[in-house]
Amino acid sequence: MLAKEYLPRYTVEDYRLWEGDWELIEGVPFAMAPSPTGKHQGVLVNLIFSLKSALKEYSERKALVYAELDWVVSEDTVVRPDASVLCREVSDYIKSPPEAVFEVVSKSTALKDEKLKFELYRREGVKYYLLVYPEVGKVRGFRLEGDKYEKFFDSDEGLLELSLCGCKVELEVKELFTL
Repeated sequence: MLAKEYLPRYTVEDYRLWEGDWELIEGVPFAMAPSPTGKHQGVLVNLIFSLKSALKEYSERKALVYAELDWVVSEDTVVRPDASVLCREVSDYIKSPPEAVFEVVSKSTALKDEKLKFELYRREGVKYYLLVYPEVGKVRGFRLEGDKYEKFFDSDEGLLELSLCGCKVELEVKELFTL
């Protein structure tokens, strides 16, 4: 615990000067290297395509999908969700909680995605948090109920149903993992 007291803390201004891919959570930097595997990337592409296709008919409602766009949560926290759905356009970066966040989980990111980001997204009011597991072909979904996340989906098959920006979205889970 002593070392924790002496760890340097960083801000968004520091973050903007760094080279490479990083996230900053409550002043603590997290390297995002090496780049994700081909399987991870393939699942992310399928996810983005599926979300865009499902939301296409609702284009007038401004339900937009973004891949790996920085969300500046506060002066000491910047995260880069694998995919986000927002009910508004974004210019440079996300400035307020997305409607939904999807993280494609790998062995190297599991702890951060399942614990740290889970709590951060809950605290910040993200309505849906979805964990996508390429290695086992499974999706776990959590919906914000009050100030807690309740699990509403945990399967390797079937339809994942979400209500995003007033739009009904259905994703066929198996299609996300067909590479």
